[in-house]
Amino acid sequence: MYIANACYRIPMMRNIDRYRGCLIGGAVGDALGYPIEFLRYNEIIKRYGKNGLSEYVLDNGIARISDDTQMTLFTATGLLLGAERARIRGISGSPSSYVRYSYKDWYRTQTENFPLKELRYSWLSEKEEMFSRRAPGNTCLSALASGKEGTIENPINDSKGCGGVMRVSPVALFFGENDNIHDFHLDEIDHIAAEVAAITHGHPLGYIPGAALVHIITLLLRNATLSYAVSDMLYSIRKQFADPKHNAYADEFSKIIMKAIVLAKEKKLEDIDAIRTLGGGWVGEEALAIALYSVLRYPDDFEKALTVATNHDGDSDSTGAIAGNILGTYLGLSGIPGKYLENLELKDLIIEIADDLFKGGERNTNYEEDQDWLMKYWHCRRPGTEEW
Repeated sequence: MYIANACYRIPMMRNIDRYRGCLIGGAVGDALGYPIEFLRYNEIIKRYGKNGLSEYVLDNGIARISDDTQMTLFTATGLLLGAERARIRGISGSPSSYVRYSYKDWYRTQTENFPLKELRYSWLSEKEEMFSRRAPGNTCLSALASGKEGTIENPINDSKGCGGVMRVSPVALFFGENDNIHDFHLDEIDHIAAEVAAITHGHPLGYIPGAALVHIITLLLRNATLSYAVSDMLYSIRKQFADPKHNAYADEFSKIIMKAIVLAKEKKLEDIDAIRTLGGGWVGEEALAIALYSVLRYPDDFEKALTVATNHDGDSDSTGAIAGNILGTYLGLSGIPGKYLENLELKDLIIEIADDLFKGGERNTNYEEDQDWLMKYWHCRRPGTEEW
């Protein structure tokens, strides 16, 4: 993979509203799509009316999130754990290696009972509400159960499911504006995202969309326009994945993304018909294409974009989560309608982690006296102790 020597950055003040918007937006799309994930479009219309589902389906008053948001949060804690180890010890492994540790804890929340009695890596595994199975992807479960370490160079399987792309947005939030990391170029950030996706998804189209999504979000954080972020992503992906192993897949990826862009721009088809030409979103490139169609078609209307991204025949929660990550970053938390903040499961926890990603990138921050921070991202411990 080619790593560029030039770094693109638009001078700006870091904006915590976009961090919160990204993670909350993703959770909103996830929660909207989760109840209709396995319904056909005609079933959705029959059940919820001609405009489809645009309001939460509440379960005991709560809009439930799926494994998409769960894994996104564990991605964030893995990145922060690795960064804290590097800050205190001066050395660390790759970012993806710490995310892998964090995913092991997510796997345990899906297969064991609360509380865990053994060492943990992510503090999220001490939250009882994380111990809920929300249709976790079989590929993610089997890859983590194997004990193997999936990477781009040594793929763990041949899966190109959307489970790789739907969880990588924290990579952009942590590295995209990180004042403590001055020598990370945009292509290198994309590469980290691809490696995070490759932990469980070994097909090139299982991890290339992850690099693409993070490229877009990073540029939006840096104040780029939505159209520029998408076009620059296409150029960059073709450049980064130009080697013989990836070139044909990069071409395939580019074609479906270009199709989504043209469909959104021309507006000749009804939304559902346009989405059907892009696929069901069960695989990575289709999921990102559907999300991009939705946000490019309705860039200033969060509700409409998320309704379009979720009301279709395919993987509604993942396409909704990805669209929410993108448009939530673009519009910020303040651009998300208030009705979607009400009843959203884990809302406060999601905002807390968004704030931690923002805080983790601040320049010259000293956390030695912040015991809450250290307990989250330094002490991997047994319950009630500070044992590493």
